[in-house]
Amino acid sequence: MSTSPRMTDDQVPSHRAIENLIARYAELVDDGDFAGLGVLLADATFTGSGEPVRGREAIEKLFRDTLIVHADGTPRTQHVTTNVAVEVDELTGTAVSRSYVTVLQALPGLPLQPIAAGRYHDRFQHREGRWCFVERRVRITLVGEVSHHLRQAPANR
Repeated sequence: MSTSPRMTDDQVPSHRAIENLIARYAELVDDGDFAGLGVLLADATFTGSGEPVRGREAIEKLFRDTLIVHADGTPRTQHVTTNVAVEVDELTGTAVSRSYVTVLQALPGLPLQPIAAGRYHDRFQHREGRWCFVERRVRITLVGEVSHHLRQAPANR
């Protein structure tokens, strides 16, 4: 266990701070913390399968209206984000990233399985001493058994 003091955002290298935001998104979705997602993406435009959504309350509502939450209070998923590539422009305080996402799910009667895979395309800005999302575009390209995950399963893709 480390006894070193916690680093502030300004002490974390930009690439790492952005990777941490990407990881935080996955944690919040998997925890069913849709209010937390609204806060994380409050200054961002989120684009999934529908129209772009902006603002804390609208993003929180989108997740609440879209994802099924099970008895444990979570979607029973694990978002695995890989192939993360981050490009930072320190002069302008902006960054972009692209990554892959694979969503796993398991429930009683539903064995562990991948249910979706795709890509994230993100934009970030450094504001008031911290990095934040300004855009997250989700493009799901592979869809499996999502009837236990989405309130309305997408039409065949």
